[in-house]
Amino acid sequence: MSRIGKNPISIPAGVEVKISDGLVAVKGPKGSLQEKLHPLVSAEVKDNAVLVSVQNQEIKAQRALWGLFGSLVRNMIKGVTEGYSKQLEISGVGQKFSVSGRKVVLNVGFSHPVEYAIPEGITIATEANIMTISGIDKQLVGETAAQIRRIKTVEPYKGKGIKYVGEQFIKKAGKAAAKAK
Repeated sequence: MSRIGKNPISIPAGVEVKISDGLVAVKGPKGSLQEKLHPLVSAEVKDNAVLVSVQNQEIKAQRALWGLFGSLVRNMIKGVTEGYSKQLEISGVGQKFSVSGRKVVLNVGFSHPVEYAIPEGITIATEANIMTISGIDKQLVGETAAQIRRIKTVEPYKGKGIKYVGEQFIKKAGKAAAKAK
């Protein structure tokens, strides 16, 4: 059995879950999300909880889908109640980012500023050298943060670039340090 998928997913107060025609719709105080279920996966609302199941629990691929869709429904419920956020940090002389309308303007050491269009459902706030990306869809928040980080990843010698807050990276020694040995 799937250890994640077999557990019932409790529905908190103020959240409404509807399941029809292989589509799970979750509506809460922060917004609403939808997810289409795989044909081998089914879900039902029973006793203020969502129960996810598969056709055959003995097949490994179906057990994997069971856990996946259990986690997706759990993330949807958490997203419409609490929301998700990621924080990015920029470091380097003259490197900064700012939000103007539905765009993020990044000055990250290129000859021109880089503009990134903010997707629908995402809000971005900047404060000094920290950018906070938030929204109700966990996948969209993570993908947006990864795309912005990808614009200028941290270079290993001086540590300039964009990284997640708290992310560790290995700093390399330069040529001068290698000659000193």
